[in-house]
Amino acid sequence: MRILIVRNNYNPKALESALLLEVYLASQGVEFTAFDTDDLRASSEFFQRRVENIDDFDLAVVLGGDGTILRTAAQIKYRRIPILGVNFGHLGFMANSNEDGIIPVVAAALAGELTTEYRTNLRIDVFCEGDEGANGGPDAPMKGSQQFFGLNELTLARGAQGRVIDCAYTVAGEKVADVKGDGLIVATATGSTAYALSAGGPLVAPGYSGLVVVPIAPHSLHSRALVTGPSDIVEIAMDPSSANREATMFIDGELIPIDRPIRRVIVQSGEEPTVLLRYKAESFYGRTSRVFFS
Repeated sequence: MRILIVRNNYNPKALESALLLEVYLASQGVEFTAFDTDDLRASSEFFQRRVENIDDFDLAVVLGGDGTILRTAAQIKYRRIPILGVNFGHLGFMANSNEDGIIPVVAAALAGELTTEYRTNLRIDVFCEGDEGANGGPDAPMKGSQQFFGLNELTLARGAQGRVIDCAYTVAGEKVADVKGDGLIVATATGSTAYALSAGGPLVAPGYSGLVVVPIAPHSLHSRALVTGPSDIVEIAMDPSSANREATMFIDGELIPIDRPIRRVIVQSGEEPTVLLRYKAESFYGRTSRVFFS
């Protein structure tokens, strides 16, 4: 057994609990490697330099909030390594309560006593100006794209010029809508409780494997959020003739640097789910009531 520990280095309680956890694991003869949440930023290469093969880990223990879990999931990607989140943040919708302390929670995980949740994630293919498949169409090639992982959502938002963006999106090969506004969100059910909710999208139970498409501040009275079928693929095409097609891309709230204008984005469910562990499992509807309606 080898454990990856990720701690929110801006939270004193998370750092203190991480030290307690390291002492406990050492006493149990369990191997571990610890990182700060900053080490897992997309712009940091520290994690990749220190970890030769992430598949060597059997469990990831995350001490922080949902943001720390998202960064950890981005490193694990589609490998099905279980993530045990213990909340030291604010919302903590994906994380477990820390009221019992870190040791009982991890001890229960080591004993195999926790509930497992499988969360749909995203595979995001981005085609930029000049890429072979940038112009789209039914016969457009998939090769040449930049590929990204997301657990919560992809967001295409206003670019550096601050202008509205023009795009169109299709679902399962059928055009759904043209969108002019501040941007577009494509979220998982897990992400439906995050930015997509703030933009007017619905709450979706985490076991659902479809996607949620939500326009951001659309310049239209008819624009609505859309929930797709479980295996549907969402394709977004930026207007090639418009001066307003410059877009900024965020994945799970983190800015993704793109060196050329984005022309086409394909979003679909990842090939393997993200695995979350639950301690004293609270139902989605119980958490929803407590967090959003209480």
